Amino acid sequence: MPRRPSPPKGKSLFGEAAAEPKPAAAAAHRANIDGGSRGNPGPAAYGVVIRDARGEIAAKLKKYIGRSTNNVAEYYGLIAAMDYAQSHGVRALRVESDSELLVKQMRGLYKVKSADLQPLYERARKMSQGFESFRIEHVYREQNREADALVNEALDETEGKPAKPAAGESKATPAQNSGPRKIAARYRGGILYLLEDVGLPDGTVVHVSIFPIQKP
Repeated sequence: MPRRPSPPKGKSLFGEAAAEPKPAAAAAHRANIDGGSRGNPGPAAYGVVIRDARGEIAAKLKKYIGRSTNNVAEYYGLIAAMDYAQSHGVRALRVESDSELLVKQMRGLYKVKSADLQPLYERARKMSQGFESFRIEHVYREQNREADALVNEALDETEGKPAKPAAGESKATPAQNSGPRKIAARYRGGILYLLEDVGLPDGTVVHVSIFPIQKP
């Protein structure tokens, strides 16, 4: 009996293309970045909070970079986040920044006209191409509070100011903790953002009473 020829590679016996397994997409880490300058230009620093694919904090980075501008500090934060991710084998990274300028420049929507930013932009673009998946998105400042707090910590430490309590450590005395507190908040896009660091551990359950403040 003559031997039946094997079907071409990628085809079934009925001539249909056989499904080829696709490599699983790498789970993305998330990096919240921020940069700030007191004086603009003035003493400047960046802050970065990196979370793994499960949403747990993998790293907190902060560094004083000398006298510079807010925008330069933002780029330093972006480069620091990508450098950490690549050195730890992260293949997919989603960056969140409250700097609209940085985000739109990285997306190619704005041109980079500043001579100070051009080399930082080129370096950041080149580094971003080293990931299997890279996204950068703009978020409101309220959603970037942890990174912003690291910027201020780095600047305070440089100026010799006493360190503030870390996130999760209460600033209030036991007497203050014994009763309710009034905290200002802003409602946007279905989310209520607190405008003050309440210093409560993650997972704390609270009761919220809504009293809208009418603008004059």
